[in-house]
Amino acid sequence: MAGENDPYGVREGEVTVPLPDHFDASVYFIGRIRTPWQDRKDCPKNARESEAVCTIELDPRWAQALAGVETCSHLVVLYWMDRARRDLVFQVPGHYGPGNGRGTFALRSPVRPNPIAMSVVRLLKVEGTKLQVAGLDCLDGTPLLDLKPYFASTDAVPEARVGWHADRKT
Repeated sequence: MAGENDPYGVREGEVTVPLPDHFDASVYFIGRIRTPWQDRKDCPKNARESEAVCTIELDPRWAQALAGVETCSHLVVLYWMDRARRDLVFQVPGHYGPGNGRGTFALRSPVRPNPIAMSVVRLLKVEGTKLQVAGLDCLDGTPLLDLKPYFASTDAVPEARVGWHADRKT
């Protein structure tokens, strides 16, 4: 069991599984994300809580793929939480405390078998292959997987509910 000072350790009540011995697919990192956060403890718990201006640095080979992106007010950013554990199936979020564990797939934690994260960001500026955005929650240098336009008309689901979170009393 990892010590309390290990930000990637296993908390009391958490459960790990052995990881598969091989990968089923591969991805291209299309860039890197620059943020003010160097340590996991400093990252916002939720990307929507942050107004910090972050920079998405796209690999120049993908520059043409940005054509038209400047017309978008918001983007969906998919990124790879490369410093996250991948073996937890049951987690106890630190801000919820012991006795409040959940299955990995019921959480938005970066700790997951494939540490893919998603944020809807506000696009502030495009300069060449650099995009300034607000609304991220990742460590500086996080690999970028993809960018997509956010369509409020089809992406928003106002009636969506996460029962365990909505019913939580703090």
